[in-house]
This record gives sequence, C-alpha cells and structure tokens, in this order.
Amino acid sequence: MNSDWDKQGEYFWDRLSPNLTVLHALKRRLYSGRTKFQAVEIVDTASFGVCLVLDGKIQSSEADEFIYHEALVHPVMIVHPHPEKVFIAGGGEGATLREVLAHRTVKRAVMVDIDEEVVDLCRRLLPSWHRGSFDDPRTELYYSDARKYLEENKQKFDVIIIDLVDPLEGGPARLLYTREFYHLVKERLEPDGIISVQAECAEFTNLVSFAAIANTLKSVFPVTRPYTIHVPSFLGVWGFVAASQTLDPARLSPREVDDRILQRISGKLRCYAGSTHQAMFTLPRHIERELAATRRIITDQEPIAAY
Repeated sequence: MNSDWDKQGEYFWDRLSPNLTVLHALKRRLYSGRTKFQAVEIVDTASFGVCLVLDGKIQSSEADEFIYHEALVHPVMIVHPHPEKVFIAGGGEGATLREVLAHRTVKRAVMVDIDEEVVDLCRRLLPSWHRGSFDDPRTELYYSDARKYLEENKQKFDVIIIDLVDPLEGGPARLLYTREFYHLVKERLEPDGIISVQAECAEFTNLVSFAAIANTLKSVFPVTRPYTIHVPSFLGVWGFVAASQTLDPARLSPREVDDRILQRISGKLRCYAGSTHQAMFTLPRHIERELAATRRIITDQEPIAAY
C-alpha cells in the first residue's frame, strides 16, 4: 500500500490495494521525513485524528489504536497463568508496551525496535499512545533488529509479542515473518510460553498474507489460533495469530477472561473483554476455508511481500 498527498495538500491518499484507494481529509502534517530504515509521516486527519504512517501505510490512529493494541496483547497475556517476562519485537509507538505493562504480574518488558528515530518521534509526538511506558522501571528498550537480538541473547520469555511493520519488499521486517524466525522465537519461549503476531489484513478479498502467516506458524507450533478484529482506520478486518506449545486462548470462556482482567489488569480497557475475546476467535467460514486450503510456508529463501 502506498500513500501520498494530492497537489493541494488537502488529502492523504491511502492505497489499500492496486484497485482500492481511500482519501482522508487532511488537517495538518506534524512530521514528514525518512529514517535509515523507512519513510515516516505523522499526520492529523479529519477521519481518524493523528496517524502514524510508515512507508505509506497507516500503522495506527489516535481514534482506534486501542482496538489493535488490546487485541494484539491481551489474549495471549490473559491465557498465560502468570506472565512476568515479556518480549516485544517492534512496537515503536509504545502502545503495545503500554498494554503489556498494564498487567500487574509483569516484572520485565523487553522492547526491541530497529528504528530509534521512529521511537523518538513517537515519544515526542504521540504521548497518548505510550503514556509514559518507555519510562516505566520494568521497561528495557533496545534499538536493534529483533531477530539479531534473539539470536544473541539466550534468555527466555513467558510471552513474545511480534508487533512489526508489514513485510514490504526491501523493508526492515521481511525476514521476521519466516519459519526460521518463528523457530528462533519458539526457542526463546518458556515451555508454557505463548506468542502473538500481527498477521496482516483479513478482509474477504485479501486473505493471502494472513493465511500464509498462520500456516507458517502452524508448521512450528502445535497450538496455533488465528483471530481477527475490525480496525476502522485499517478500513477492515485485521488478522492476528496466537501460537504456543501448550496454551490455547480459544479455550477460555468469556467469564474466565473477565475474571482474569479484574484480577490482573490495572486501569480500564476500552475494547477487550470476555465477549470480545470469544468473538475474535470465532472466525467466519470463508476465513476458515482459506486457512484450511493454504499450503504456503514463508521461509528466508521465499519471504512474503505485502502490498
């Protein structure tokens, strides 16, 4: 997906696919530039407020970032019996870190993002995303490739959350969606650990990447549970996958989820609840069929490339 400004600078063009473009009325541009790794824009839209845009793709908006980040973090944190050590790959806005630190059990949260400039921009310009989470004493923040970090550091984690940008060709995250990377992640999990992965668009006409990521994780982990939620600023349904050797979040009842939220989480959640959890893991038949039919396994030699 590419994006651009029109000649008058009044609209933000969000190209969702080669055949579909959405125009967002633009109020102002807070930042536009390029880091060592990617193009960065922070824009204020009339549709979803301030948005972080990387390589032309909206990563999150102030209007609904809570939906994406709560969906990515809480299902796997809640199913774990006592998550203390958490690793976050990516997560530049600090919002994934924010949701992890909402769990009272967490003693250590390691966040590794390759792009220090993006994190610094988010720290300065997107305070409602991170809400001071970068300064929490439980946080360890490193600027490195997450795969390299896990290769060089042998410590194990209870939960690993993969919150990466899309696997664009030539982008910084392309080799963090492969079977080889997921094997490495598995090695860095405790025996009762679990991971969650942002797994791309899950819209009816665009399920290829979601299905391939889910199938690749299935080739590594015995328990693999794809799930979805609607994210308005993404203009549709977004996919995630939870994977583990032992833990199955789809088995939790709504009551169990709500009880654990009350016991474990500080503050109020805006989206995630027992009923939300049940809905996310209840996939429509067309998605189930696509997942069942997919044979693609993403590898270092044949990585996936998102549009």
